[in-house]
Amino acid sequence: MGLFNKLFGQSDKSKPADTQPQQQEQTPCKTEQELLERYSGIALDKQIDFGEVIGSNNWNVDMQQGTISFGQNLTFPMQVLGTISHSSQTWLWAWANTKSGLPENIIQQSLQLKKYGEDNGIDLLQSDTFDFTKDELHLIGMIASGMFNSSGYYIADYGQGAMVVTIKDNKIDKAKTENHHRTLTVFPQLISQFEVNHKNAFKSYLTAKGYKLTETENSVTGTKNGNSITGQFDDLSRLTNLNG
Repeated sequence: MGLFNKLFGQSDKSKPADTQPQQQEQTPCKTEQELLERYSGIALDKQIDFGEVIGSNNWNVDMQQGTISFGQNLTFPMQVLGTISHSSQTWLWAWANTKSGLPENIIQQSLQLKKYGEDNGIDLLQSDTFDFTKDELHLIGMIASGMFNSSGYYIADYGQGAMVVTIKDNKIDKAKTENHHRTLTVFPQLISQFEVNHKNAFKSYLTAKGYKLTETENSVTGTKNGNSITGQFDDLSRLTNLNG
């Protein structure tokens, strides 16, 4: 999936992972689409810094400790969201995976997502298992990463299947760079991979990055630290031009 394959896993004192949704003052999302539009931009943006930190190191998971390691020197607390079976193309949420005996402390985010789904009628979050594809794992990872303000998410492929986890750690957060022009790369990648309302996703992305928005009928401009970026849209809210 282009940029996605480069940034996500396929085959100091840590900060505990957040388990409560962020930005609770916002109107709750009522569909999977709304969740994707609200959180995908900032989640994908964070993955670039996350990818720089972990590099090409192999991963290793310690379920009892609730950690994921990349090489000998990088160990982070994790939250397990769920797993997919490559043979059946079936997703199973961590909260529904009773046979694996997952420690309760590492499935808190999956439980919070379930509650969010129940409260807002979102089947994706409250159905224990459903048909899914490997590429769609990014949908789960981005929604959770954005909602819980994670440092990043990782798709840990173990051959017969893959596990999606989120990670929150000061070491990763401190590596973040204020890159104004990153938006010009990240947002086009996002809308090329997912079907979203371009204008809504752009506004959410800029807001999450701390931009002050100015909006007209067919444009959105974000301003931060003397820099600005403008997206222009057609009458169907599709991006026509992006500059900054």
